[in-house]
Amino acid sequence: MHSLTRSAVAVGALGAATLGWSSLVERNWYALREVTVPVLPESADPVRVLHLSDLHLVPRQARRIEWVQDLARLEPDFVVNTGDNCSDLNAVPAVLRTMAPLMDFPGAFVLGSNDYFAPARRNPFRYFNSSHKQGDQMGVPSLPWKNMVRGFEAGGWTNLTDVRARVPIGDLDVELVGVDDPHLGYDEYDKVAGPAATDADLTVGVVHAPYLRVLDAMTADGASMVMAGHTHGGQICVPGYGALVTNCDLGTERVKGLSRWWPGADNAPSSQAPDDAAWLHVSAGLGHNKYTPVRLACRPEATLLTLVPKS
Repeated sequence: MHSLTRSAVAVGALGAATLGWSSLVERNWYALREVTVPVLPESADPVRVLHLSDLHLVPRQARRIEWVQDLARLEPDFVVNTGDNCSDLNAVPAVLRTMAPLMDFPGAFVLGSNDYFAPARRNPFRYFNSSHKQGDQMGVPSLPWKNMVRGFEAGGWTNLTDVRARVPIGDLDVELVGVDDPHLGYDEYDKVAGPAATDADLTVGVVHAPYLRVLDAMTADGASMVMAGHTHGGQICVPGYGALVTNCDLGTERVKGLSRWWPGADNAPSSQAPDDAAWLHVSAGLGHNKYTPVRLACRPEATLLTLVPKS
């Protein structure tokens, strides 16, 4: 009996320590990731793209605001924001203040469900069944998302909500193809569908939630790279194992970071990618729903991608 008691106490202590670490330390332990993506034409000069996602900001989070603002020191050639900026009804002014230094650089954005709707308390175990895939936000307040969109556009960022656009990134002529949030079922890819522009140096797909239907459609049309967020990298991961869920129909192998994607790649490892497979970058994001303020074995992050010529 004494050994059982000691075991129970040890397990309880480990659980308390893990909860303390994930809620007090790791969720505020921001990381800048740096990756190189060989996706440019042979003679192109490298360019640097800063990928931000899932800020999930509450106005009082001064440390998160200051950390993101300081990213302007990187002087990226372009900024891509893949949505879910808010986690509070009053977050929009703070989001615009956070992003203001980064709007000194050209950029583009799409929206996520938490740009449209305020967060709600939900059973975390729903992530282990199909209910989380429906993106159902009924019964929660709408956010003043149009004010945020106007602020981003006034800062010079391109709104890629079901939009195909051409932008200069460094000396490159880049085609961007974006859709509205697939997690809510708002995506209308047919509005932007079509072969990648043959006269562009690069075609990049931009989406908040990396659902298979969108990844397949973008890469089938010839996008050489797709950028997404939404997954939080699994948010609560098992050390030594990784993510348990992705909050969409993407497999956990690609829950965060850089991997390869091609139409029909679901359940196929990146090691089996054909030579012409696209690059997929999924950001683990900077935040969390304010009602689940934890991250475990999955630090909040932004990523600086250096795009270089194909090898």
